[in-house]
Amino acid sequence: MPQGANKGKKYAYIWISLIILIFGVIVVPRIVERIKGNTIVENDRVSGVVLKDLDFLVNNGKKRRVPDFEFLNQDSILVSNKDLLGKVYVVDFFFTSCPTICPIMTKNLKAVQQSIQDEDFFITSFTIDPKRDTVSKLKAYAEGYNINTTNWNFLTGKKEDLYKLSNEGFYMYTQEDSTVAGGFEHSGLFALVDKKGFLRSRTDKFGNPLIYYKGTITESQGVNDEGEAQQITILKEDIKKLLAE
Repeated sequence: MPQGANKGKKYAYIWISLIILIFGVIVVPRIVERIKGNTIVENDRVSGVVLKDLDFLVNNGKKRRVPDFEFLNQDSILVSNKDLLGKVYVVDFFFTSCPTICPIMTKNLKAVQQSIQDEDFFITSFTIDPKRDTVSKLKAYAEGYNINTTNWNFLTGKKEDLYKLSNEGFYMYTQEDSTVAGGFEHSGLFALVDKKGFLRSRTDKFGNPLIYYKGTITESQGVNDEGEAQQITILKEDIKKLLAE
C-alpha cells in the first residue's frame, strides 16, 4: 500500500479516536447526570418505555371496581358511578370546613384539572360532613376556589352511605372525631379510576402497587417534613396513560 494511503488512514483513526474521546468527556457525564437527577425519566416517559402499564388493585383475587353510588352534586344533579363509566377520574373525600389538609388537596386537584384538558377526565369529591355540606355549601366552596365544575363533581348525601363508600368501598379511612381539628379524621389520598370503573395505580420500585396517591404535598413543595415525596406529578402522568387506553 502506498505510504500516502497509510498516512491518510492513520489520520482517519486519529479523528475517530478524537470524536470518541469528546463524546466520552462531554456527552456521557451529562447522561449520567440526567439519570441521577431523574430528568431522563421525564423526557423518556412520553415514549412509554419507562412508564409501565398501571396495575389493577386486587382484593381476594378480584379486580377492585368502584362500588355503586348515587349522590347529589353542587348543582343538585344526581351523579352515579354509572354516569362516570367511559371516564377516567380521581376520587377524594373531604369537607368544606376542614382547617388542615383539605385546602391543599383541593388546590392539588385544581392543578391536576388544569393540566389535563380532556373531555374524558373528571374529578369526584365526596364530602364526609353532609350535615353542613349541603348542595349550596358545596357550590359556594367550588366558587370560592374558582373551580371549573364542568368536569368536577362535589357530592353529598346520607352520612352512612358516604362513610360506607369511603371505608368499605375505597378503603379510605374516614371517621368523625371531635378531638381532632375540624372534627373529622380522614386520609389525604387520591384514588384513580379507569374508564371501566376499576381502581388503578402504578407500582413502586419493588413491584408493589402504590394503591393511592398522596394528595397533601404540592409539586412545588416537593417533599414534606417527613421526607415523603409529592405524587401529583405521577398522578398526572398516570391519568394521561389511562386516557390513552
